[in-house]
Amino acid sequence: MKTSTKIFSSLKWGLLGICGLLTAGPMVYAAPPVEVDICVYGGTSAGVIAAYTAKQLHKSVILVSPDKHLGGLTTGGLGYTDIGNKYAITGLSRDFYRRIGKHYGQLEQWIFEPGVAENIFQQYIRSAKVPVLYEYNISSAQKENGYIRQIEIKGADTRVVKAKMFIDCSYEGDLMAKAGIPYTVGREANSQYNETYNGVQVRDMHQFPDGIDPYKIPGKPESGLLWGISSGTLAAQGSGDKFVQAYNFRICLSNQPNNRIPITAPEGYDPAKYELLIRLLEHTKPKNLSPMLKLDLMPNGKTDINNKGAFSTDMIGMNYNYPEADYATRRKIIHDHEVYTKGLLYFIGHDQRVPAHLREEMLTWGYPKDEYKDNGHWSPQMYVREVRRMIGDYIMTQANCEGREKVADGVGMAAYGMDSHNCQRIVINGMVKNEGDVEIGNLSPYPIAYRAIIPKSGDAKNVLVPVCLSASHIAYGSIRMEPVFMVLGQSAATAAAVAIDENRSVQEADVKKIQHLLTMDPLVNNSTPEILVDDNDAAHVTITGDWKTLTHGGYGATFLTDESKGAVAKSVRFTPEVKKAGKYDVYTYVPRLPGLDGNMQVKVNDGRQVTEKKVTAAAVKVLGQTSGEWVNLGSYDLPAGSSAYVEIDNHQTGGIVVADAVLFIPR
Repeated sequence: MKTSTKIFSSLKWGLLGICGLLTAGPMVYAAPPVEVDICVYGGTSAGVIAAYTAKQLHKSVILVSPDKHLGGLTTGGLGYTDIGNKYAITGLSRDFYRRIGKHYGQLEQWIFEPGVAENIFQQYIRSAKVPVLYEYNISSAQKENGYIRQIEIKGADTRVVKAKMFIDCSYEGDLMAKAGIPYTVGREANSQYNETYNGVQVRDMHQFPDGIDPYKIPGKPESGLLWGISSGTLAAQGSGDKFVQAYNFRICLSNQPNNRIPITAPEGYDPAKYELLIRLLEHTKPKNLSPMLKLDLMPNGKTDINNKGAFSTDMIGMNYNYPEADYATRRKIIHDHEVYTKGLLYFIGHDQRVPAHLREEMLTWGYPKDEYKDNGHWSPQMYVREVRRMIGDYIMTQANCEGREKVADGVGMAAYGMDSHNCQRIVINGMVKNEGDVEIGNLSPYPIAYRAIIPKSGDAKNVLVPVCLSASHIAYGSIRMEPVFMVLGQSAATAAAVAIDENRSVQEADVKKIQHLLTMDPLVNNSTPEILVDDNDAAHVTITGDWKTLTHGGYGATFLTDESKGAVAKSVRFTPEVKKAGKYDVYTYVPRLPGLDGNMQVKVNDGRQVTEKKVTAAAVKVLGQTSGEWVNLGSYDLPAGSSAYVEIDNHQTGGIVVADAVLFIPR
């Protein structure tokens, strides 16, 4: 029997088993074992991309999803994509954001509605014919001679999946844990990896101002603490513990009357949970909701709301049990977070102690009718920012994030700042304070080691862990972004395919071959590859005049700016090496930069004639980009060789001119 036939048979028997549940009482029919080359566990964005990659590399695969929806947080409300530097996002991850862009009429789009993202993930699944088992959780893993031979999963029935390779793409690392692979939870002490931003951190961001009383009766400790404040004491700065940074929901709301459902009090609503917010509002007197809700706008009148400020959507200190909890306890924790968050939105809009202007602003928003229709129009995916982290063959640390330590076996890049949300809310010097928030930005793209997504050889030989990868708490805070998870999902599946073809363990797989396959990008590119010319590519960039080099905020490691307003003639010429003649769409990357000139001059030479273009301010203010964006310069027939070029100069300008990168995409 062919593998595909076995999978079909397994899925068929699974349906019969479910029918048996409906017609024959309590009996549950177990399906025959599923046998595949690669088993991907976790229906996250990384899981979808890993499964799709495996099929494109001609391996049989099954995707086991504990959830009923695919895409994890990318479809669960995080539509305002966190990335830092888009240069770090390659392969199928970039392809995903281009498919989003196509939906909205852009080259790439990084701000999107949840339903749009889910439809695109389903496109991957359908086009590759990836079989998916929904709502199944791993219950055990059977290991022999260092290899996982099979896992048992439970959902509507109990099943066994046998595979040559297993990829754990879950946010929780449950397959990793069941396989006995070592991992850690919480924060390391700074001393463990010679770091400065790990462990206990009392800092100024998302912090209460001095003077907020923590007690039920102000000034009376004997009255007890307000809800949400821990009775613990502050440990030494930089010391380690098992505390987990706060979870929340990324909230999709709508302000369109015809697509808006009023926010009502959830069952279990308790206004006492928000007493601390009232004290904060009395102290700070905000003019709008911005200091307490990070309300980022999505297309079609929707939001991605994230935590912001001292008291917001983060349910600080209420998730410590989640990493090691059983599935029922986790569901309870998720439910408690949902009640808290819905209650917060209702409280802001209806409690008479909240200033009227804030209540009025809150009431302009409601749950979207067209999102999460099978879950009460509420996201089914809680933002579990950090759960377990593997202790693998290599541990990514702050030194990697800052570029002080570089690896040669990189299979993906990260670029977001080192980020941790608060871990506890305690009393310090008689005042309520948050502890654990760290936001250290301005990082250049840096490589993530292949050794960080595989266990040590003695722990497991056929497992890859691209989500709960091997990193310190603070390094993980930089890596743990959805686009990076997709990159690493593709990398893990590519490595699994190479290991299978070579009949080797994941530790013995040819890393250079894996890197080559990822660089060639065979799953995404046309037969003619794209051509990227970045400003620091000395062989293909000619700089005339004295341009200022900036290292943060652009595409790649650097970008060039000029503020002379044309007083001295300056230019930057980008010359591609065109290997195959043909029609190319040409784009220039324009970062979001205060003072950017709204009338930037660009010349495009197609090898025969020069076309002058203007990049206007309106071209770089399209809703859909979290930083800069690619601006279309038109389509051109380019000859082979190096006679074509794009030149940016500073004549007729009255503001800052930017020269960053130019992209040539074959049609």
